[in-house]
Amino acid sequence: MYKIYVVEDDRKMAAIICQYFKKYGYEAQYAEDFDFIKEEFVQYRPDLVILDINLPSFDGFYWCRQIRGISNVPIIFLSARSGEMDQVFAIENGGDDYITKPFHMEVLLAKVKGVIRRTYGDYALSVDHNLLEIDGLFLYRDKNIIEFNEKRTECSPKEFRLIDCLAKKCDKIVSRDKLLEAIWDEIDLVDDNTLNVNIRRARKRLDEVGIHDAIQTQRGQGYMLKKNWRHS
Repeated sequence: MYKIYVVEDDRKMAAIICQYFKKYGYEAQYAEDFDFIKEEFVQYRPDLVILDINLPSFDGFYWCRQIRGISNVPIIFLSARSGEMDQVFAIENGGDDYITKPFHMEVLLAKVKGVIRRTYGDYALSVDHNLLEIDGLFLYRDKNIIEFNEKRTECSPKEFRLIDCLAKKCDKIVSRDKLLEAIWDEIDLVDDNTLNVNIRRARKRLDEVGIHDAIQTQRGQGYMLKKNWRHS
């Protein structure tokens, strides 16, 4: 079952679109917080996005670029703007198609079916295992990059594996043995000192994106990634 994420600030319209697609066997969810579209996108993991242009805070072009930075899922723009340059700008910013309002639901459904068929076929997987998001902190596993509030930094493989291991158990203690296992390889000697050094470096990487004092030492037990950076 394909999942559709509807970013439309007219709640009545968004609800109608979602209900219509559910009737045809899709999962559908509309945006709740227009300041955190990227976070909602990652949490929902949709197969396709229907995106309005005129939105609160930031417009649809901005959110299209944000989504394109982390995913290649198809994006269909849905807007009252009918100018040719708006359509060109939508495609140049990463959109796959453009529908002007008012529109017929049957046309939108046909567009969605066509884009999904071209993008996924019958055997595609929609889950992106290379991306992890925890409360606005993005971990790109295929690049060893972390991102928070649009600040990015690249980690060494060991630094990234430590942050990833802690993030998967956020707000829970991860033992030193488990962390040593995470950074173990067949080339370098890995011991307690190696762990201590890489924990310090991992803290520095988090500092670089604006997350401070998140990795906490639990004496005699291990470490914990404390999820309090939204409020720090």
